Amino acid sequence: MNRTSFPFPGLRAALLVFGLIAQPGVAQENEEGRLPLDELRTFADVFNQIRIGYVEEIDDSALLEYAIQGMLMNLDPHSAYLTKDAFEDLQTNTSGEFSGLGLEVGMEDGYVTVVAPIDGSPAAEAGLMTGDVILQLDGKPVKGMSLNEAIELMRGPKGSTLELQIGRPGDPQPFDITLTRDTITVASVRERFLEPGYGYIRVAQFQNRTGRDVSAALKRLMEEEQLKGLVLDLRNNPGGVLGASVDVAGLFLDGELVVYTEGRLSNSDMRYSAEPGDASDGTPIVVLINGGSASASEIVAGALQDHGRAVIMGTDSFGKGSVQTVMPISESRAVKLTTALYFTPGGRSIQAAGIAPDIIVERAQVTAYDTSRQLSEADLSRRLDNVNGDKRRAPRASDGLLGTDNQLYEALTLLKGVNILGMRERRPAATAPVDSSDG
Repeated sequence: MNRTSFPFPGLRAALLVFGLIAQPGVAQENEEGRLPLDELRTFADVFNQIRIGYVEEIDDSALLEYAIQGMLMNLDPHSAYLTKDAFEDLQTNTSGEFSGLGLEVGMEDGYVTVVAPIDGSPAAEAGLMTGDVILQLDGKPVKGMSLNEAIELMRGPKGSTLELQIGRPGDPQPFDITLTRDTITVASVRERFLEPGYGYIRVAQFQNRTGRDVSAALKRLMEEEQLKGLVLDLRNNPGGVLGASVDVAGLFLDGELVVYTEGRLSNSDMRYSAEPGDASDGTPIVVLINGGSASASEIVAGALQDHGRAVIMGTDSFGKGSVQTVMPISESRAVKLTTALYFTPGGRSIQAAGIAPDIIVERAQVTAYDTSRQLSEADLSRRLDNVNGDKRRAPRASDGLLGTDNQLYEALTLLKGVNILGMRERRPAATAPVDSSDG
């Protein structure tokens, strides 16, 4: 076979489409850009051997798709070949509703690994956790599947069931769990008050409109009462749309740099900055992260940390510091390719390192001592009443946080401390009465 001939026309046409060989009459620009024709001839030979000798006849187009999937699968866990269904799924995820189990997954060492369960989904309610490894789906081993194949098996009509075999780090034996598929509506943002003056905003995923939703949630909190502190909860947030993360971080910054990206192509080098004005009016912020906080979540946490705008609390984040670009190659096919790395305003690459919290708080089950039987002065008969008319503190809605979510409890406690110190700095120094008598 000579340098420009191939064993059958279909392969040559496909290689031309995918840019693997030069167009006729187009010269190579330089040695660095020259295509490896010897390796391409080897590829063509192997392709032809499979085509004519494999035990079952396989369509040429299917073989080419397998070859493309193999190329992308071996680059990194996030590059992928998107069929029509996979591309539609990607669009659905960013819009916020689909039918399935409610898992954000990635590929690690050939296994499908849970990045984060989606709030309120069947997977979250069943207790699946970040780091869980999916070993089997309905009895089919996942090892050897592409990520897209595994995702397709997990998707399905509402009400249908799927049995998963899960391997959990630290557990000696895998376990089986059956989940019922449901319509997954990702409530991207929700807010509430933990205590009077202390707000809480949970961001479950970064969708197209997440920036607007966080802005609206913040506005509702500030209109209800004056904010003394805010917890921004990004735990188990697998990321999503880059622009949404810039919008969210920008709400708490005043025109500063949020993130920048660098890649081989000139259009991969981008800088993203906040709009002028801090929408929270300088409210103290604690950002909660954990091992399920990835990608866009890390952009927000890294930006607020570098600018000293928030205290980051929790555990190390996931460490996905790469940018994927979706490039259509036909009307029904696309390639999702890693094209750049992103950096925090201080120049830190998060890739495979993650965001380290300022204050480490492991998620733990904390049991407080039962003090309900403890006697106090107020319980004694014939006691003297408080001269100011003050009574013992009534239970607060946040009192149960210590036992249900110790990380959130610690975040609230820190915000209270910051607020108390701020009040004391503004308060005039107290002076004791002075006895001016000569005696």
